[in-house]
Amino acid sequence: MGAPSRREEFLVDTEWLAARLGDSAIRIVDMRGVVRPPDAPKPWYLEGREAYAAAHIPGAVYVGWLTDIVEPDAPVKMTAASPGRFAALMGRLGIGDEHLVIVYDDDGNHIAARLWWLLNYYGHPAVRLLDGGYPKWVAEGRPVTADVPRQGPATFTSRVRPEWRVAAAEVRRAIGDPKVRLVDNRGPRDFRGEVGRGERKGRIPGAVNVPISSFWEGPYKTWKGEAELRAIHESAGVTPDTQVITYCNAGVSASVGLLALKLVGYPSAANYAGSWYDWERDPDNPAEVG
Repeated sequence: MGAPSRREEFLVDTEWLAARLGDSAIRIVDMRGVVRPPDAPKPWYLEGREAYAAAHIPGAVYVGWLTDIVEPDAPVKMTAASPGRFAALMGRLGIGDEHLVIVYDDDGNHIAARLWWLLNYYGHPAVRLLDGGYPKWVAEGRPVTADVPRQGPATFTSRVRPEWRVAAAEVRRAIGDPKVRLVDNRGPRDFRGEVGRGERKGRIPGAVNVPISSFWEGPYKTWKGEAELRAIHESAGVTPDTQVITYCNAGVSASVGLLALKLVGYPSAANYAGSWYDWERDPDNPAEVG
């Protein structure tokens, strides 16, 4: 066998996973949920626990993106879970240091990418996203079940990799730095400040807009190829010779944006995990609109 392609380092397809159901070295995670448009009535964010209870890929456990992988008492909405909290969750779910984790959702990996980022940030790069997710799996007539797997506890060790995350201070230093490119992965209307989910509207000054919707194609939101993803970024002035910082509202779409950069091999890219919800808290942090 040859070395895996860059795409194979981050994604698996439905055929690959179907051939490995029941493999004890693999753990499958369902992260279905809902992100509604910012001009829709609240709540904008929902988990998919009821959908999971009705049917899911055999062997999958459910992880709630709004409750399980966040720090509940943090002042910023959807702050990433602490190393200890995250390790305890993984251990309870039977996900250990030795396992390959496959994560899926039903919206182009929009939500699943958050767990992909967290696992990498906490030193577990053995994680892949299911390209096409649950909709593609079901459309192909592959098996589903309502049975909840009973995995024994495992040992998960959090080992922080700081290069995967930046904080507000680093973002402030990046403004106006020609060697750094800030990428806003929200939709164009959020970017322009016409709509917003926070207390303030707008974008971080100097940011360019690369919406995550541009990364997908087809009815199941499968990922576009490397050449197309590279062209999307280069057309926005995001080139591999710069340091790239992705952000959105809460670091979820920004995780998708970071994955896109990894898929095209950009060597220096990180997630501003607190994103707009963190940025807007400091009135001295500038914003642009228009």
